[in-house]
Amino acid sequence: MLFNKKRILSLVIIVIAAYFLAAFQLPYYIYKPGAADELNPIVEVTDGFSSEGEMHLVTVSGGQATPLQYVWAMFLPHHEIRPLEEVRPDGITDDEYMHAQLQMMESSQEASTVVAYELAGQEINIEYNGVYVVSVMESMPASGKLQMGDRIIGIDGEEITEADDLINYVQAKEAGETITVEFIREEETMEEMITLEMLGELDGQPGIGIQLVTDRGVTVNPEVNFSSGRIGGPSAGLMFSLEIYDQLTEEDITKGYAIAGTGEVDYDGNVYRVGGVDKKVVASDKKGIDIFFAPNENGNEQSNYQIAREKAEEIGTNMVIVPIDTVEEAVAYLQDLEPNDS
Repeated sequence: MLFNKKRILSLVIIVIAAYFLAAFQLPYYIYKPGAADELNPIVEVTDGFSSEGEMHLVTVSGGQATPLQYVWAMFLPHHEIRPLEEVRPDGITDDEYMHAQLQMMESSQEASTVVAYELAGQEINIEYNGVYVVSVMESMPASGKLQMGDRIIGIDGEEITEADDLINYVQAKEAGETITVEFIREEETMEEMITLEMLGELDGQPGIGIQLVTDRGVTVNPEVNFSSGRIGGPSAGLMFSLEIYDQLTEEDITKGYAIAGTGEVDYDGNVYRVGGVDKKVVASDKKGIDIFFAPNENGNEQSNYQIAREKAEEIGTNMVIVPIDTVEEAVAYLQDLEPNDS
C-alpha cells in the first residue's frame, strides 16, 4: 500500500512537472521564422491576369514561451527571446492584442489596394469616416474614457477624418491641456474630456494612450478580395501591393520568379520598416524564393535591408536581397528584370 502511494505521488509530481514545462506561460515571447505563402489564394482581383511566377507573403511565427520552449529557443538557430512587455503593452489582453493586429492587417490591405490601383491607373474611390480606437493602454489618460472600437469623429469641435489629423492636433498641444473628444459608441454620439500627458512611448510627446486606425471606405473596380485569415500586423503591405498590381496589369511583372518581401505601406506607396526581417529571410530561403524586397529606410545603416542582407550572407542563400523605399521602385525593378528561363 505504501509502495502504491509513493508510486502515485511520483506520478502526480511527474505530471505536474510535465505540465509546468510544456504549458506554463513565462513572461517571455519567442519569435522564429514562419512561412512564405503564395499570395494567389489570399488576394484575388476579379478577372485578374495570371502570372508565371509567384508573389509570397512572409510571416514570423511567435508566441508566449513555456519553460520547455524557452530552453529550446536558447539553442535553436534563428529564434529570438524577448520580454513579454516589449511585445504586448501592459494592460492589453491577448484578445485585444490580436484584435489590434488584425485591425492593422485590414488597414494594410486597404493601403496596398489604394497604392496598387492608383499605380495601375484603375478606378478607385475613397471615403473617410473617422478614426477607430484599436486599443487603450492601461493607466493612460484615455483609460476608462475611450474603449476599443470607439469611432472618433472630432476633437474640440474640429472634424477628424484620418488618424494623422488626430495625431497632429494632439502633438501641437502641451501636457496638461485638456481636449474634448467626440466619438461614436454603439451608434450613440458621446463626448469625453481628456487631459494630455507626456508619454514615453511617444518620445516625450503629448498623448492620451490609444492606438488608432483610420476608417476609410475604399471602392475599387474591378473588385479585390482578401482571405488572410488570422494573419495580423501591417508588414504584408508591400507584397499585397505587388500582387494586386500584377493581377491588374497584363504585363507579368513576376517574369517567372518566386518573389517575396516585407514592409508596411502607406497610402502614398512609401515602404516602412517592420520587425522580424531576418527571420523572414530564413523562411523565404527555405521556400526557394529568388528575390526578396526589404525596406531601405533611405539608406539607414541599420535598415531592414541591411539586416536582411547580413542574414542572407550568414545562411549562404542565393536569394537576391533588393533595397526599396517605395512600391513604385519595386515595380520598376521587376519590370526591368530579364525573364527567368530556368
